Amino acid sequence: MKISIVQADIAWENKELNYSRYTEMLHGFKQKTDLVVLPEMFNTGFSMNSGDLAEEMTGRTMEWMERTAGEGDFGMMGSFIAKTDGKYYNRMVFIKPDGTFSSYDKGHLFRMEKENMFFTKGNKRVVDRFREFNFSLQICYDLRFPVWSRNMNNTIDIIVYVANWPASRRKVWNTLLKARAIENQCFVVGVNRIGSDGNNIDYCGDSVIINARGETVCAAEINREEVVSAEISLDELNEFRRKFPVWLDADNFTLLSD
Repeated sequence: MKISIVQADIAWENKELNYSRYTEMLHGFKQKTDLVVLPEMFNTGFSMNSGDLAEEMTGRTMEWMERTAGEGDFGMMGSFIAKTDGKYYNRMVFIKPDGTFSSYDKGHLFRMEKENMFFTKGNKRVVDRFREFNFSLQICYDLRFPVWSRNMNNTIDIIVYVANWPASRRKVWNTLLKARAIENQCFVVGVNRIGSDGNNIDYCGDSVIINARGETVCAAEINREEVVSAEISLDELNEFRRKFPVWLDADNFTLLSD
């Protein structure tokens, strides 16, 4: 599978400009990748203005994602501010080329920026299958909570974290991404933005794909807007798990939300 990660500067609360920016960045990648991953709140930036920016699941953002994924024949992931039954969610969508999709509502809301005051907490982990790989959908702050990311009995092949993770805490981001890959014996994809947002918070990217050994498969250059891609192998992952079966000695537990 070929995965393309999109490290971009997000225009603050300007959806149309962001759609145009991603469309331009993805030009030339159509038919050449299996999956495109965008950052957290890719169309607005990490805004708490949920009342004005939220969309139903039939809105403009879903239309753009569906059209882009279909034209490019790839899957696409990214989160945006969604509205369902009068509640607002930081929702990560995984849309397939045929228009089918799954979605995950952020399970850990970042209270330090008062996200918990403007959004409803998700209570269910989501694992979805696409082109033989099983994907776990995660958003930013979820990275700090290893139980939420736990891979039981190798039911997850790739954990994807989409983020708006500040440059001031980049050491934590880089450290935990590797930890999640090693402890779960799976690939980890971390996609973060660059630039500054409407709250004058700076971001430097550090978008990366990491293998089950904690090794970097590919990485975007810090503070640079770019798309980087890498081929990953499910056969190689399964062979590593067979030769080094740490997962057989893992502690069993059940999340109340599962």
